[in-house]
Amino acid sequence: MKMRHHNPIGCPMITKAKPKLSWGVSLRCTAIAATLAFANVMIAPAQTLGPPPIPPKNAKKQKIQWVDTEWLWQYSPPPAEGRENDLIQDPHFRPFIDQYLTAPQAFWGPNMPPRKSLADTAYDFLAIPGKVIADDNRYLTFTGCVFHFCPSRGLVFVDLNSGQKNTQPLVVFAAIDWIRESKVTTDPGAEYTLWIFPDVAMTSDHLPAPLVKSLVRWSEEPIARTGIHQRITTAVLVDPDGTPHPFKPDTIGILDPQTTKPEATK
Repeated sequence: MKMRHHNPIGCPMITKAKPKLSWGVSLRCTAIAATLAFANVMIAPAQTLGPPPIPPKNAKKQKIQWVDTEWLWQYSPPPAEGRENDLIQDPHFRPFIDQYLTAPQAFWGPNMPPRKSLADTAYDFLAIPGKVIADDNRYLTFTGCVFHFCPSRGLVFVDLNSGQKNTQPLVVFAAIDWIRESKVTTDPGAEYTLWIFPDVAMTSDHLPAPLVKSLVRWSEEPIARTGIHQRITTAVLVDPDGTPHPFKPDTIGILDPQTTKPEATK
């Protein structure tokens, strides 16, 4: 008498003599076998992956061609507030932010990956034109806010003299973002986070003085058409690799308007 062997999933095993299966059992076992085969196909490549190949010793590091920043200067005053709208429509603008604003960001856009790029985020935060301000014939700051939501404001700071001889210039994107767990934006008590993304690593206690001046002046401006001065209660400096470093806003002179009346920074 021939014995029928079963595997752990309850299906007859293949032997020299083909087992007779009922129609229902045959379909069930065929489906299970197909599933297992598919799983094996999906798992196998991961098991055979090796370490990344070692680059050849004579491989040369690709030289980065930094995008020129001098073209930005034409959009500075006059007129009194510059021409920010023309600036972001300039064909050089998108390549400019794509090259310099590359740090990972996690505060804006979908909560699930893929996250919105920092360049796309900056573009959102400059959609409604603000100002273009020149300082000391060297530093340029341009600002704006999110379309239909001006409590979310953006700033880009550029040191036009820092990128000489094809070296990387200092370009910083900053954003004021509403803390949704606080009060509504029409309430002066609403709280905000200041995000700072420089294209080179730096620490919050050694931010360049012209950058600090620009950030403080901008933070003291009220939300457009509301007169509300924003309460920036949290600040985060983000490294080019995406590492965040929280710090207190008052350490760089950004004060709470609920307790201190903002004064215009000259």
